[in-house]
Amino acid sequence: MAGELGADAVELDARRTADNVLIVHHDDTVEGSDRPIVAMTRKTLSDLVPWVPDLAEAIDACTGMWIDVEVKNDPREADWDPDDTVTKAIVADHRGDDIVVTSFNPESVAVASRAGLRTGWLIGRGIDPAAVAQEAAAGGHELLLPHHSTMSDDHGPHILEAAGLAGVEIVVWTLDDPVEMIRLASLGVGGIATNAPDIAVSALNAR
Repeated sequence: MAGELGADAVELDARRTADNVLIVHHDDTVEGSDRPIVAMTRKTLSDLVPWVPDLAEAIDACTGMWIDVEVKNDPREADWDPDDTVTKAIVADHRGDDIVVTSFNPESVAVASRAGLRTGWLIGRGIDPAAVAQEAAAGGHELLLPHHSTMSDDHGPHILEAAGLAGVEIVVWTLDDPVEMIRLASLGVGGIATNAPDIAVSALNAR
């Protein structure tokens, strides 16, 4: 649907089931169950929420767009994965240059980068993108993905300059305000993650 609405890309959150099937879901649990996804087999998860897709079939459905596969690997969540099982599975099933692996976990995304996959480093709101642009480049990442709120009129140009000098592209997350989308596009960000691709396409085409 994102592609039909004019999106250039789609972001998929990757997690694993108890039997190590990679699926797409934002949270580590699903509505209607207190059990974490990682504690359920694929069949159990499918019986509970049949709409949750395998990562492979979600990627196939997004042919024609580039795909940001975000590896969810947070020590505060039930499926904390210090062995980077999900990232290693993505590496083993590499599906081409249309896929960029990203994560807030620097080691998870480093695993993908060392394996030669295209990668991007997601950073939290408390991290200045300008201060870590060189680190991102040194890690082999082509994208640096800060929260959109870091890109103020005062500091945004400095961030973009630092990223340009480092050779990484800034893609911001997650923005649904069309006025702010236009401002950041005019500032020079390389991409905008949004929940409303139709609004984004309309706003950016009208500027």
